[in-house]
Amino acid sequence: MTEELIIEVLTEAFYTTFLILLPVLGVSLIVGIFISIFQAATSIQEATLTFVPKILVTAVTLLFLLPWMMQKMTAITIKLFGMFNSVVR
Repeated sequence: MTEELIIEVLTEAFYTTFLILLPVLGVSLIVGIFISIFQAATSIQEATLTFVPKILVTAVTLLFLLPWMMQKMTAITIKLFGMFNSVVR
């Protein structure tokens, strides 16, 4: 196993992880900003006001994007197994 192959595998794994997590984290960030603006405007400083909506929106986002996430993870898994098959020979 060469250094180039290891770097390629790690780069592909990190890129795929970043690509899968970006939509979920982005939606959670946007919801958090809106809730923070709402709290600042109304002077409500309740900790659960930020926690519960972010959890719900994150769960809905995960359910909505799960088929796409599974397709990306399956594609990288197939690619990695193909690479390992060529290395073993």
